Amino acid sequence: MVLTYNDTCNADNLRYADRGMVSDLEYEIGPGEVTRIFSEAETKEIDAAWVKAYCKDKQGANIKAFRWHIFSFEKYPAVDGEEANNLYLSKNEPEYIILPNDGECAIETNQLPTECTLMDYLVFPKNMAWTMAFTHEAGWLGPYFAKHKRYEQLNRDNTLELERRMKKQKEIELAKSKGWM
Repeated sequence: MVLTYNDTCNADNLRYADRGMVSDLEYEIGPGEVTRIFSEAETKEIDAAWVKAYCKDKQGANIKAFRWHIFSFEKYPAVDGEEANNLYLSKNEPEYIILPNDGECAIETNQLPTECTLMDYLVFPKNMAWTMAFTHEAGWLGPYFAKHKRYEQLNRDNTLELERRMKKQKEIELAKSKGWM
């Protein structure tokens, strides 16, 4: 299932497209389901938190144009290219935030996005344990994968939350199989 999303940050503009039969697309993203569309104010808060986490030393990197410049200007440690992509594809988190570079509203999805028609965007778990920056310069500059300075603890938190959710899902399935739900 591919999400199609218009830029008004409004759930009325959220539509799922099976077989690409939706017009007026701003961007498409998949797989998975969108679990939340953040408001403009929430998106600004998320963006500010991302900048605080990854852009402490932004002198000389034009992050206003593209957030990923923090990595291409080597102001924050990151890996790029195939290594970045492999690390990204290895991630399994409770949810993911997609933050477009162009100011559109952020969204949350329940699966790691592997398809997206945006040119420049960030993907990260809610606690920002890591971030993947996709660029319009892919193959030359990017994509970039970076870990938060507190990655080990944040990643452990994500793993515990994912395990908790999986246990809860198994309990629900068991209750349904016994006719309790």
